[in-house]
Amino acid sequence: MISLAGRDIAHSWRKFVLTGMGLGLLIGVTLTMAGVYRGMVDDAQALLDNSRADLWVVQKDTQGPYAESSSLRDDLVRGVRGMPGVAQAANVTYFTMQVRGASGDDTRAMVVGIEPGQSGEPGYLVAGRQITRSHYEAVADIKTGFAIGERIRIRRHDYTVVGLTRRMVSSGGDPMVFIALKDAQEAQFLKDNDAIQNDRIRTAGNPAFNRPGVPGLLDAVQALQTSSHNVNAILVQVTPGFDTEQVAEPIRRWKHLQVYARAGMEDILVAKLIATSAKQIGMFLVILAIVSAAIVAFIIYTMTLGKIREIAVLKLIGTRNRTIAGMILQQALGLGLIGFAVGKVAATLWAPVFPKFVLLLPQDAITGLVVTMAICAIASTLAIRTALQVDPAEAIG
Repeated sequence: MISLAGRDIAHSWRKFVLTGMGLGLLIGVTLTMAGVYRGMVDDAQALLDNSRADLWVVQKDTQGPYAESSSLRDDLVRGVRGMPGVAQAANVTYFTMQVRGASGDDTRAMVVGIEPGQSGEPGYLVAGRQITRSHYEAVADIKTGFAIGERIRIRRHDYTVVGLTRRMVSSGGDPMVFIALKDAQEAQFLKDNDAIQNDRIRTAGNPAFNRPGVPGLLDAVQALQTSSHNVNAILVQVTPGFDTEQVAEPIRRWKHLQVYARAGMEDILVAKLIATSAKQIGMFLVILAIVSAAIVAFIIYTMTLGKIREIAVLKLIGTRNRTIAGMILQQALGLGLIGFAVGKVAATLWAPVFPKFVLLLPQDAITGLVVTMAICAIASTLAIRTALQVDPAEAIG
């Protein structure tokens, strides 16, 4: 029976191989879409790993700092450091913007304001050094395309790239640029020069802030308008031997802040932040599976119609229906194997050039192979049904 199916494939091998390659490209797209989802999950987990935090302290009643806006006063970190079980606590800011390189091109990046030597700082570098100055130095992920010594523009100031790191990305896959906390606070929370000037004029025109008998009041109010003491979150490392919830509960109760452990933050990033994207990818996978099944069914059905007389001869000489059905099924499965092999190679080759991280896992490939074989088997049923209805008399008709 294998020989019979093989002889039939050899007779029209060009059509069979070209069809397998076309099906393979569809399978390659399917594997890539699954890899994109895996990459999104891995980006979210990398974001949490890179923060090197056990707890995330954010504004009360928010799911910040990654999924929602969160704003805290930077002096709250001193109170958090004094809580039982807190080994280390550090302020951090996150904001996404277009960073301009020396060439004048803009790169979308997540700018992270860190306290050097604290949580949130890049865990390792592939080139250069960490930030040592309090102003105008930056460490960038290599995905930004920036080089050591390059001058980049963030809001109103230029920064020198002193170090490069790898796989430091946001939950959306944007590469990170790390700068000192004070610089990040100014870049994120302060207004531009024109807005500051307008606010000063507006404040000076307000009698409540410009009282003749209260010298210094106007200057104090305007100084507050041109300084920022806000951060997005406090990253906490727990002392060994303490449970994270044991440390988090007093912070929630006494500091009136929201605290998330690693599991809670993963749930926010994976189950909520990328949930819509996951549904879209799932719909694409379903559509691609249906299209693949339709292609296999059409090709196998066409090949079956092309050999109606041969099938009638087989029936006339007493060949069982099970044997004829097996021949068609083997052809469909062979088409699926060729398609999967082409798809796996194609996905592996084009995954690195995708703008988003594509993570191709072996278990996804195994699942894809099983699903491909199942689709091909189901798609062959139409051709098998047609073959079994062939009248043996057509062999001599």
